[in-house]
Amino acid sequence: MEAAFCYCQKMYLLASFHITLTLALLFVVISHGAPLSFNYKQFSNTGNTLNLTADVYQDREVLQLTRNEKDSLGRVTYYKLFHLWDMNSEKVTDFTTHFYFTMNTPNKSYCGDGITFFMAKPNFPLPVPRDGKGIGLVSSVQLSDSSYTHENPFVAVEFDTSSNEGDPAYDHAGIDVNSITPAYTTEWFTSKDERGYDAYISYNSSSNNLIVTFTGYKDNITIEQHLYYVVNLRDVLPDWVEFGFTSATVWFYEYHTLSSWSFNSSSDFEEHKGESKTRLIIGLSVGAGVLIGVLVLTWLVTMKLRNRGMEDVLDSDLAMDNDFERNTGPRKFSYEELARATNNFAKEEKIGEGGFGGGSKQGVKEYASEVKIISQLRHKNLVQLIGWCHQQNDLLLIYEFEENGSLDSYLFKRKGPLTWNVRYNIARGMASAVLYLHEEWKQCVLHRDIKASNVMLDSNFNAKLGDFGLARLIDHEIESKTTVLAGTLGYMPPEAATRDKASRESVIYGFGVVALEIACGRKAFGSSFIEEQKHLVEWILELYGKGDILKAADPSLCRDFDENEMKRIMIVGLWCTHRDYLLRPTMRQVVQVLNFEAPLPILPSQMPSTSSNSSLTASSQSSTTFDVISPSVALLHGHTC
Repeated sequence: MEAAFCYCQKMYLLASFHITLTLALLFVVISHGAPLSFNYKQFSNTGNTLNLTADVYQDREVLQLTRNEKDSLGRVTYYKLFHLWDMNSEKVTDFTTHFYFTMNTPNKSYCGDGITFFMAKPNFPLPVPRDGKGIGLVSSVQLSDSSYTHENPFVAVEFDTSSNEGDPAYDHAGIDVNSITPAYTTEWFTSKDERGYDAYISYNSSSNNLIVTFTGYKDNITIEQHLYYVVNLRDVLPDWVEFGFTSATVWFYEYHTLSSWSFNSSSDFEEHKGESKTRLIIGLSVGAGVLIGVLVLTWLVTMKLRNRGMEDVLDSDLAMDNDFERNTGPRKFSYEELARATNNFAKEEKIGEGGFGGGSKQGVKEYASEVKIISQLRHKNLVQLIGWCHQQNDLLLIYEFEENGSLDSYLFKRKGPLTWNVRYNIARGMASAVLYLHEEWKQCVLHRDIKASNVMLDSNFNAKLGDFGLARLIDHEIESKTTVLAGTLGYMPPEAATRDKASRESVIYGFGVVALEIACGRKAFGSSFIEEQKHLVEWILELYGKGDILKAADPSLCRDFDENEMKRIMIVGLWCTHRDYLLRPTMRQVVQVLNFEAPLPILPSQMPSTSSNSSLTASSQSSTTFDVISPSVALLHGHTC
């Protein structure tokens, strides 16, 4: 009876706590809108959520932005305004957008004009008269009025295939600030055919950095290109903006096709001007009653928990909730929601597992670290965290499902073949992700556990770096003070045992090992690698010194690979795993070399071996595990259009 009474009392306390938390969250939801987020994977059924203006028309699952005629123009905007910055706090919102588009030119010699992603004053006027030179943003006549852009400010990222006045004499990407003459441009390697382009645009309000990553085609190979510009959007644009795409043709034309579009922002203020007053009235009406109920229930629960010794546990849960919910994007799921979505965590739904250390202090610390860090990161080669659930000792993370599983299952478990083109693209994707973590986010993120099993592959075999449980944040230009050895055997640098510090160089070492594994199809270290039980790096170093590095190529490729690319990825791998950490490259140098934007380094024919790495022990292994659930949990994620 006493045990039953204690159990019932415990359930009562937990129920009271969840009622309190629910009421508190209800009050927050009434007072504040959620960040703006949507994802159009195609455009066959958008309802009334997009404004299609001028010549834009729907063509099955895509949007054609212009017609095949002179001076055609089109504009697509989202039906809600975007709250870019807050008048009271002057805080500017971080945002990320991704879209896929094509610019197919029937006549390869004559083309025009391009596509832009833009943000502008609400009710931004159309170009009058129609003038393709402004890519659907403004006309030459409007720009001749010195007051026009002051009254109608805009910022745009342009993808331009026509050289107009003030443009460079080649296809280019550029950033426009109140002008159609880009403030900053770079050459854009276009194909002018039916092949499409990915574009990722993000804004970091801490550094005022507008970052553009986009694809191009050089020597018939897909490449990744970059564009950066520092601009304080608060100084240029109003607090509320319309946003979307513009496009136009000039004397000659091309097909401008938008195939997909997603957008995510980090704002925690109201969603829309018109909604704020309504929310305020509702909040004032019910806020007092809810607040009194919350205070009374909180006091009762606290008094009872103090007697039961559970206060610390719930305080910890509340602290984590408050911490996590300050970030954007991912949301908290209840254990019951996940149980329903996964058929009560059925074994047949399980696709893998990882380690957090259960409910131990270290496990909770790693769990909290992963949620806080990855929930703020936005990059196409990072796994997307959808949500979390923690209920005392149950620590669960809900990630975007990656259809093809992990890289190691293909390289070492022979889940299926990986062609050389796919492998090289995976290496470049990983490099791009680590570059973002090291240099392009507001703080430097040290992953500390890069290995093949932490690289996921989406449906198109693009790399997605995951598992941030051991990640640490440091300020740019500051060395980490972390003194706890972390990582996995075979991927940790030789200096880790003596230097005892997380660093960019140690992360780059792990990347180098994975790059060599991709090229060779062999694990860095383990019983599966028989040849004298050498570490993979040491073996390839010897072959490099003998001038026979291609001998290390994965035999399963049957020599069906580009020799220049194979040499490039292997030499980059050796460069990254140089025994002297001061001689390793930065990730920007790695990206440039893999993209054939910089020459290969000249390494000494003989370098010290790295066999001392075998004496290290892995500290990332854990005695308890958490389950990774199959894609049905992704259905819980909202905003799927």
